[in-house]
Amino acid sequence: MTTEDAAQRPEARNPRGFSDKRGAALVAERRIVRAVSEVYERWGFEPLETPAFEYVDALGKFLPDTDRPNEGVLALQDDDDQWMALRYDHTAPLARFAAQTWETLPKPYRRYAFGPVWRNEKPGPGRFREFVQCDADTVGSDRPESDAEIVAMACEGLKAAGLDDGQAVVRISSRKLFDGLFEAAGVTDAGQRLTALRAVDKHDRLGWDGTALLLGEGRLDESGDYTKGAQLAPKAVDAIQAFLTSASDPAASRGAILDAVSDAVDLGAPGARALEELAAIDAALGALGLSEDEARFDPTIVRGLEYYTGAVFEAELLLKTVDDKGRPVRFGSIGGGGRYDDLVARFTGERTPATGFSFGVSRLASALAAAGRAPGADVRGPVVVIAFSQDDMAHYLAAATELRAAGVAAEVYLGRAGMKAQMKYADRRRAPAVVILGGDELAAGIVTIKDLDAGRAMAAQVSDNAAWKTDRPGQVTAPRGDLVAVVRGIIEGSSIK
Repeated sequence: MTTEDAAQRPEARNPRGFSDKRGAALVAERRIVRAVSEVYERWGFEPLETPAFEYVDALGKFLPDTDRPNEGVLALQDDDDQWMALRYDHTAPLARFAAQTWETLPKPYRRYAFGPVWRNEKPGPGRFREFVQCDADTVGSDRPESDAEIVAMACEGLKAAGLDDGQAVVRISSRKLFDGLFEAAGVTDAGQRLTALRAVDKHDRLGWDGTALLLGEGRLDESGDYTKGAQLAPKAVDAIQAFLTSASDPAASRGAILDAVSDAVDLGAPGARALEELAAIDAALGALGLSEDEARFDPTIVRGLEYYTGAVFEAELLLKTVDDKGRPVRFGSIGGGGRYDDLVARFTGERTPATGFSFGVSRLASALAAAGRAPGADVRGPVVVIAFSQDDMAHYLAAATELRAAGVAAEVYLGRAGMKAQMKYADRRRAPAVVILGGDELAAGIVTIKDLDAGRAMAAQVSDNAAWKTDRPGQVTAPRGDLVAVVRGIIEGSSIK
């Protein structure tokens, strides 16, 4: 190959925010999806799959920027000049589907969905441009009990995904609380309200001093970047401070938090309705057996998407996690949702109540890996049949076929390396065992099977090389007809499944 040819070769690299997944990482995500989907189905939700692409006007959240819609979504123009974009979540496609098929659906309509979503945003730790979500939504019910059910189901899903008690909490609030607070404080401008909500959303990170700056004139951060504030009047800023402070007691019950919020500040008529709805959610959560540690009221929860109209939920990871250098890293939110009663109305003109929750599957899998708890790290590879000679390949293929027919994952090594390299290959594949059918075994009608897990464990206890060769730890010789039984015994007896 010439120097010119080498210069023209593309560099093998991933686009930022997009990752390759193999082996344990992919199994981890699939296990989470399977576990959470089983929870959804137990609660009576049916699966739905929508296309990866939706028309941009149907997605609704993002508007075209100059000549193409690239604000937050990955879009392309169809041959009929219509813009379509990869879905950024599973909720917007659900709203389109519900509006399109409403007359044929059971009402309320309960569905769950899973699969990749795509966002054109800056990637970071645990934040990707392509990632997997697993959602459940109820469309057509305005009862607070439907919100409570979604929260209870989310808590059950978190446990099914691999989290123990105390390792996550779902925080609950209502956007109507802020609607009432703004109304009572005289904040009528929609832009001011949105900027103020974004400021409150940063409260857990910036504390009150930083939040107050963003509610007022603005804030200059450590990097020198300036963020313009909401320009709220001091009266409104004081009301928000009282509101946020009212629920700062971590030991307070859900009911006590509602009382404290009600007593702290004037929330107007919308806020009073929100407190009634949250009280009904609290009662339903109690009936469903949800403890205060699993689901808490937290009025600082805002949620980033702009279409929430009532109750909002956010699942926060409490599990300690570290990066690849052992430094603490905070994942924060691993899922969220809420009530969005106006989303279907974008298509129909009629308000249709809806509520739902979404698991960030990729984010949760990354968090579990950062905590040394990756579901899938224990995944086993196939039993490997060693290949010695091309002349005996039929025997190797028959052995692998026999194992697979018995439900045991198996493969014949089809490279061209020697015995030592094949054993190394089996170890890298995390094979539970290797099958050896050399000339001596074939002539005697026997099979040699190496239990790799037992071999590694016994090798750690053997210091003498001669003893190792004599004892052959983890190695079993059996009649050829006992192949399946011996391999099954090794797999079932292993502590690694």
